[in-house]
Amino acid sequence: MEVNNWYKELAYDQWASIPVSGMRPPARYKHAATVVDEKLYIVGGSRNGRHLSDVQVFDLRSLIWSSLKLKANAGSNDSSASQKTFPATSGHNMIRWGEKLLLIGGDSKGSSDKLVVQYIDIETLQFGVIETSGSIPVACTGQSATLVGSKVLLFGGEDMKRKLLNDVHVLDLESMTWDMIKTVQEPPAPRFDHAAAMLGDRYLLIFGGCSHSVFFNDLHLLDMQTMEWSQPQIQGDTVSPRAGHAGITIDESWFVVGGGDNSSGCPETLLLNMSKLVWSVVTVVKQKDPLSSEGLSVCSTLIGGEKYLLAFGGYNGRYSNEVFVMRPKPRDSLRPKIFQSPAAAAAAASVTSAYALSKSEKLDFRQLEDINSKPPINGHPMDDISVKVEAIKEEKRLLELSITEVRAENTKLGGEIDELNNVHAELSKELQSVQGQLVAERSRCFNLEAKIEELQKLMESMQSVEEQVQALRKEKSAIDQEMEHATTGQRQGSGGVWRWLGGGGE
Repeated sequence: MEVNNWYKELAYDQWASIPVSGMRPPARYKHAATVVDEKLYIVGGSRNGRHLSDVQVFDLRSLIWSSLKLKANAGSNDSSASQKTFPATSGHNMIRWGEKLLLIGGDSKGSSDKLVVQYIDIETLQFGVIETSGSIPVACTGQSATLVGSKVLLFGGEDMKRKLLNDVHVLDLESMTWDMIKTVQEPPAPRFDHAAAMLGDRYLLIFGGCSHSVFFNDLHLLDMQTMEWSQPQIQGDTVSPRAGHAGITIDESWFVVGGGDNSSGCPETLLLNMSKLVWSVVTVVKQKDPLSSEGLSVCSTLIGGEKYLLAFGGYNGRYSNEVFVMRPKPRDSLRPKIFQSPAAAAAAASVTSAYALSKSEKLDFRQLEDINSKPPINGHPMDDISVKVEAIKEEKRLLELSITEVRAENTKLGGEIDELNNVHAELSKELQSVQGQLVAERSRCFNLEAKIEELQKLMESMQSVEEQVQALRKEKSAIDQEMEHATTGQRQGSGGVWRWLGGGGE
């Protein structure tokens, strides 16, 4: 790749490693990353159980890494003013706010029991702690922090005692005040190392993460107007459970990269169409690729008028310090889906969808002009009446089209339900067959157990016979020895008599 135009040679939807000039930063995971003015900022992280305190910058034009030398804000009253280096931190979030990088939460030595918001001024290269007020959350790590307007939505994580969290807090960046949100309906299970994203300014999406024993692949949605949690129906590709993954949104596309389950990494890069709630796999890397890691970061950046994804770091048995880039293929913007609360009925949803569509496409009557060109009828201009009639006809046509679309969708869903019913029937038959085989195998096992029991009794009987044979052999051996002694004695007695009769005696 040429340094100046390296991004122009990239294929769509494929990750590529960016060539780096000079030294690379130490490899790491659970760091924080963001892009400012075509520069990728990496702050903190962990390596071999040790938290890092460095701030690394990768220039996307020169492709050279450099390290920022920070200094504490001397005019600050907080405790960081006495520190010479930025605190070593891991598992934190980072958000750009003006010319400052805000670091939210994370694990660092000497941290308080309340969540701390630190800052790095990229113009003055000063760092410090921002004083916040209100309902300040407990200190935590592995949480998600999502920027929407001038507010940050904080969800989940685990506190310093490893208690899992699933509450929602809001930080107003204008006043630096925390509020805790009271939600309704069933919230996501407490978790950490998940991913979060915003759809517009209304819906907060939570995907994946883990507890201390379970890894999740569920998707939850929080309506920020009603503060109502729901778990919407998802379509498309099946996604595996994961934690430690990273996500970034481009328009209505949510890209999710990496993650794992402590035994293997997730090699696929996922895409959630947030307006349609459809998962798809964009690309797949090798199982041991750095992109198939936990604790990596992903950002988006604008280069040459086009958006790109940048990934850095992670751990999958080895720590990574490579920078990867992907050029997302332009995707058609689809008509937004209307999210419903769990209490909404399907029929009402269909009618609402058709009504919303017609309302968005109907004509604006205020733009009609020249209404006095014809004589009035009953006090109303002829053109005005004609135009309104045409507008009503057009609105009716749009409504009929919308209803037709809804009916087609219902027909499609009915077909899918029938197909699922057929699959269920086939599975039921297969289950009955397997159950029959299982009964036959159990009967066979019972017969085998009976035969084994008979053989065991026979073996016991044979052992008894063998013992009797051994006893008889011993008895026979004793009799044989007695007979041999008797024969020997008899022979000796007979020899003396014959010698005396033959005159051989004295």
